[in-house]
Amino acid sequence: MSSETIRKINEAIADAASFLVTTHENPDGDAVGSSLALAGYLRELGKDVTVHICDPVPELYAFLPQADMVVQTIPDRHFDVCFVLDVGEFHRAGKAIGACRTIGSFINIDHHLSCEEFGIYNLIDSTACATGTLVYRIITAAGHPIGFDIALCIYTAIITDTGSFRYSNANPEAFAVAGEMISCGVNAWDVSEKLYESQPRQRLELLALVLGTLIVSPRGDVASVSITLDMYEATGTGAELTDGFINYPRSIKGVEVAILFRELEPGRAWKVGFRSKGKVNVAQLAAAFGGGGHHNAAGCSMTGELAEVCQRIMTHLEYSL
Repeated sequence: MSSETIRKINEAIADAASFLVTTHENPDGDAVGSSLALAGYLRELGKDVTVHICDPVPELYAFLPQADMVVQTIPDRHFDVCFVLDVGEFHRAGKAIGACRTIGSFINIDHHLSCEEFGIYNLIDSTACATGTLVYRIITAAGHPIGFDIALCIYTAIITDTGSFRYSNANPEAFAVAGEMISCGVNAWDVSEKLYESQPRQRLELLALVLGTLIVSPRGDVASVSITLDMYEATGTGAELTDGFINYPRSIKGVEVAILFRELEPGRAWKVGFRSKGKVNVAQLAAAFGGGGHHNAAGCSMTGELAEVCQRIMTHLEYSL
C-alpha cells in the first residue's frame, strides 16, 4: 500500500507545477527538515515551491539549506498541490492553511500513530522514525539522486526525532537512511555541534527558570515542568527555544511519563506535551484530551488553571501506571 501511495504521489508531482509545503506549528527538527528536503526535491524537478510554516523556523534549524526562504504568510496565489507534513491533525498546520481557498489538492505525509487522512493521498506510516524518512522514500522511489542539501535536511529530521538514536523509534531504517545521508556528504559532528553545542545563552536562562518548576509525583513515576509567558518575557525568549525541555523530567530515574506545560494564554490555555519511556502509551493519554501523537511522544491543548489541568491529567494517568 505504501509503495502504491508513493507512486501516486510522484505522479501527482509530475503532473503539477506549483506547490505549497507546510508543517505543524512550533516546528521541530523533523518538521523543518522534512519540509525543506521535500521542497528541495521539488525545486530540483523544476517546480515552483513555497514553504510555509505558521511559526518562524527556530534559530536551532536556521543552518538548514533554504531555511531563510520559509514564509509565515501564504502568498495570495494558486497552488496546484499542498503537501502537509508531520501534523497528525490538520488543524496543527495553522488557521491560514485551513482557510486557504487557492489550493488545488492536499497530500498528507506523516508518521503519527493517530493521524487524520485529509489528503487525496495519505502516506502515513507509524513505523517510520521520522517524516523525513518518508520524504526519503518518495525521492528514492522516483530514482532521483540525493545531493548534500537534501541529505542534510533528512539527516537532521532523523537525528532530532530519534533523540540522536536514543529513542525507541531508532529502528534499522533510521540508521540505514542516516548512514546513506552521511555517504552523501553530511558531517555527523558538524550537525551535532549545530544542534546541541551552539545554543543561545538565553535558552539556558529560560531552562534554569523552567527546571525550577519541576514536580515529581509521590510515587516518582511522573514528572513535569512548566513554561509561562512571564518566563519568556524575563529571558527575552519564545517557544522556539523550548524544544527538548521535556527530556529533562523524562531523564529522571524511575519516571515513566514526563509532562511539559507551556502557557499559551495567561493562566488559562496550555499546550501540553507528553513523553513516555515505553510503559505508557501517551498517544492514548493525549487522545483523551483531544490530542494525539506517538506511543512515546504526544501532546494536546487544554484550558483551565494549571493546577486544575495537571490534576485532570494525573487522575487519568492513575489508570495507566
